[in-house]
Amino acid sequence: MQIAYQEMLTIPWHRLTTAYGRGTKIPELIKMEQYGELAQLIEHQGTLWQVTPWVIQQLLYTLPNRSVESVKKEEIQLYIAVASAFTWDELTSSPVQHMDELLQEKWLWSVVEDEDEEEWEEEPRGYEECAFISYYVYSEYQMRAAIPLFQNIANMRKDLAPSLTELLELLANRQKLWETI
Repeated sequence: MQIAYQEMLTIPWHRLTTAYGRGTKIPELIKMEQYGELAQLIEHQGTLWQVTPWVIQQLLYTLPNRSVESVKKEEIQLYIAVASAFTWDELTSSPVQHMDELLQEKWLWSVVEDEDEEEWEEEPRGYEECAFISYYVYSEYQMRAAIPLFQNIANMRKDLAPSLTELLELLANRQKLWETI
């Protein structure tokens, strides 16, 4: 996968959390196309994490420039796992105005990882309601914007069509819900 690796390195992965700790390994997992492991880190039991919108952004950024043959079923399964977490009917809080705001110091974890256990015991940084809902909103926004790409891949890759149909149905149902809100 050819990804703008330098751009990916500007995201402070080491200060963003996953389902199993910090996102330090995320750039390497993306580069090595380890979609199964990525999926476990960015979605767990219907919960999205600080890293999720950034991983989705990086993966979808490369999708239009890749050959359709390079798309793996595990990547589509990752998108399905994330889309399956979009379950709210209405927002209980307003998201941040722009996704980049989620990289403000007030949302980022300490540089010192030794303090992580104490951070989880309190209300952890980046999991205040406004930020937390933003992980879902911006992940969903990016995935809905990629619907034409997903449709194109489904048309060209019959082996992925069932998985992509599932993904597209999840996103279409969410689109209908957004139109009623």
